Amino acid sequence: MTNIIRIQNLIYTYPNGFTALKGINIDIKKNDFVGIIGQNGAGKSTLLKNITGLLKPTSGDVIVGGLNTKHTSVARLSTKLGFVLQNPDRQLFADTVYNEVSFGPKNLKLTEQEINERVEYALGYTGLSSVRDKFPPALSAGERAKVVIASVIAMKPEIIILDEPTTGQDNRGCYQIMNIAKEFHKAGHTVIMVTHHMALVAEYACRTIVFCKGEVLLDGSTEEVFSQPEILKKSYILPPQITQMGSELSTVLNRKKTYLTVSDLSKDIFTRYQG
Repeated sequence: MTNIIRIQNLIYTYPNGFTALKGINIDIKKNDFVGIIGQNGAGKSTLLKNITGLLKPTSGDVIVGGLNTKHTSVARLSTKLGFVLQNPDRQLFADTVYNEVSFGPKNLKLTEQEINERVEYALGYTGLSSVRDKFPPALSAGERAKVVIASVIAMKPEIIILDEPTTGQDNRGCYQIMNIAKEFHKAGHTVIMVTHHMALVAEYACRTIVFCKGEVLLDGSTEEVFSQPEILKKSYILPPQITQMGSELSTVLNRKKTYLTVSDLSKDIFTRYQG
């Protein structure tokens, strides 16, 4: 499958001299669903800002959809990818949800019909059609986050990047947002998510990359990554509770398996005791 993002020998040093990324090499393919995890200060958010062009590499290259971010404006990159910040309130500015979602397509100089079609699609996709005329800051935290995601979807990007998308959300809000991301992935797009919520990574991400002190500690299928708790400890990460429980029950179940969801473990428990 074709690489949609190629990161080669990426080093990023802040003006104060702190090197946040130390020679990162990552290829992300079209239709990947990637979870990026690691302790605070590991370099995750710096990586995302380099991918989106908000920061430019100190050395090395970041290629997004064939465009080198060193020589490409953020506006140009925004046609390839959409970035949902940790705090959605920082991205809201319009007087209605409709106007918020239509802002990006208008900047693409599309026709009124094309703009309307994109906005209607994005509102329907995120379940916001009923609040189209509402003032965005007056909405619930979950709805505000969905407005930002709808604004991204209206741009029809190949890639959506979510930086701590479930911060401040209750359990229902978390899963509403993640299910939108899941549908985006099922439609053939690439999803990259940074989060501290290990259960969500386990349930949704196909691939997980672990950062530690500006370097890649682990990179593989989510099952492979969470099957290595001793290495994860270096980045102060514990596997999801259900994974830890499954490990404890492996002898009883007579199964050497890394469980990522409650349903996976439940099925094997049922099978074991039904037998």
